[in-house]
Amino acid sequence: MADHRRHDYYGREDQDQYGAGGMMKSMLPERGPSTQQILAVVTLLPLGGFLLLVAGLVFAATLIGLAVATPVFVICSPVIVPAALAIGMAVMGFLTSGAFGITALSSLSWMANYIRRTRVGAVVPEQMEHAKRRAQDVAGQVGQKARDVGQAVQGKAQDASRGVQEGVGSRSPGRT
Repeated sequence: MADHRRHDYYGREDQDQYGAGGMMKSMLPERGPSTQQILAVVTLLPLGGFLLLVAGLVFAATLIGLAVATPVFVICSPVIVPAALAIGMAVMGFLTSGAFGITALSSLSWMANYIRRTRVGAVVPEQMEHAKRRAQDVAGQVGQKARDVGQAVQGKAQDASRGVQEGVGSRSPGRT
């Protein structure tokens, strides 16, 4: 028979995963949502819903306005300026509706991704320490590189000053 035992990261066996209801247990989180996650849902869900509602209302108002204005365009076809204004307003309505919709959907998507990946207190300090160490390493490398370049420039300046002094000393006073 196949042995369905599995070892986790620390070498411990995990036999219950494939047992009765084990697959479902592996899909559920180990603990409940944190306070930050609950606050994110409580604030962003109504905001996203409101923005979607506003997007729908603006879209509906734009369609109604365009439907009402179309016969006026047909009757008053020689009047170009009002038609251009109405078309401009219709385009602005569609763009505004799209902007509200995209804002609402992106905020809801961000909230879902935030809730999925957040582990309170564990990830952020480790990432900050790694970033600090990396910044210190880069600062040390930049400092060493600056010292090397400074020494190279100083050496070239000394070589150039020696060359100028040798050139001045080799001239004879009678020639110009």
